[in-house]
Amino acid sequence: MIFEYTVLDVKNKRLKGTVEATSLKDAKNILKEKRYFLVTLNQKKQLLDPSLFLKKNKNGRLNFTSLVDFTRQMGIMINAGLTLIDALEIINTQTKDINQKLVVGRISEYIKGGNPLSTAMKDLPESFPDYYVSLVKAGESSGKLDDVFLRLAENLEKAREFRGKVVGALIYPMIIIGGIIIVAFVMMTFVLPQLLELYKNFNIDLPISTQVVMVISSFLSRFWPLVIISAFLFGSFSKVLLKNPKNKKILDMYLIKMPVFGGIIQKSILVDTTRTLSILVKSGVPLLEAIQIVKNTTTNQLYKEALDDVYLDVEKGRSFGDSLSEVGVFPPIFVQMTSVGERTGKLDETLLRLSRYFQMESELAVKAATTLIEPLILVVLGVGVGFLVVSVLTPIYNLTSSIGAAQ
Repeated sequence: MIFEYTVLDVKNKRLKGTVEATSLKDAKNILKEKRYFLVTLNQKKQLLDPSLFLKKNKNGRLNFTSLVDFTRQMGIMINAGLTLIDALEIINTQTKDINQKLVVGRISEYIKGGNPLSTAMKDLPESFPDYYVSLVKAGESSGKLDDVFLRLAENLEKAREFRGKVVGALIYPMIIIGGIIIVAFVMMTFVLPQLLELYKNFNIDLPISTQVVMVISSFLSRFWPLVIISAFLFGSFSKVLLKNPKNKKILDMYLIKMPVFGGIIQKSILVDTTRTLSILVKSGVPLLEAIQIVKNTTTNQLYKEALDDVYLDVEKGRSFGDSLSEVGVFPPIFVQMTSVGERTGKLDETLLRLSRYFQMESELAVKAATTLIEPLILVVLGVGVGFLVVSVLTPIYNLTSSIGAAQ
């Protein structure tokens, strides 16, 4: 804790400052040892008390970006000859992220207690995924922990770069679509009802499009809070439903079969699967354990169940390539290349080449999707605006025409 003080020194000069101590009594003792006469001493108010955060989040949590940086730093420092404790202390000193400080501090406690690094990371599953822990464990066993960290860092950096490209390419159309929905909702709920109310005072026949707009607008203007609440409840209910593996599998199947986006989703899954398998196999992790780890890390229920079937087949003695072909989910090039890699004893290199191939394919799919989506958004926007303009202005045109004819 930090305390603000006002004191008098031996020359009776008034001084102000701050002192860090664990309690008010300790702060007084520190000032007395300096031969100060205490005038005032109060705890300094802080916008965010780190102690409160530590109580709520004892172990901390690394996000993906922090995990990439941590891995790269560990690889460089261990490769330079530093001990694990020294490397962790340097990272803890340099970082300003309180979550990372908590994680690094927790790992240091484990290691000082005589536990291996992989055990410390296994106790922090929110920060370190299964494949990460398995690779660190393999590095400890082989004595090549620095190589494992450097390889992990390279893998994570490629994954971050790939995710950035996909998100960066799709963020623009997502923002535009979201903006269109919000603007349309505001227009139909708050703007058009006032304008369309005028038509009720005139004895004219309204076009079908105008009547449709009036019905929708009238409903939204009256029940818009209910619409928002219903949307929120629908989202919450959907999350509950998707916790069921069967429902999740149905959704994942439809997502993969979607036009345009389905190919992107499928290839992104294959990129993560092949890249993770490659680094696990290359680091000496047994194939069965590697398949199990990849199965646990994937979020797509369809591929999760497929990898589970592959695991059972390989466990019975069947080859990896034949098991992949049997489940019927993975593309032929994946099955064929994996079979070749098994026969030649270069499965890790083959999987790495496959990950590069699928990444290239997914990047091309993203570019094609954005090229297609942008003009499609403009067309939909134009049709929507045109429909509203026609619906609103047609009655005015009919009214002025009837007035002109009457004169």
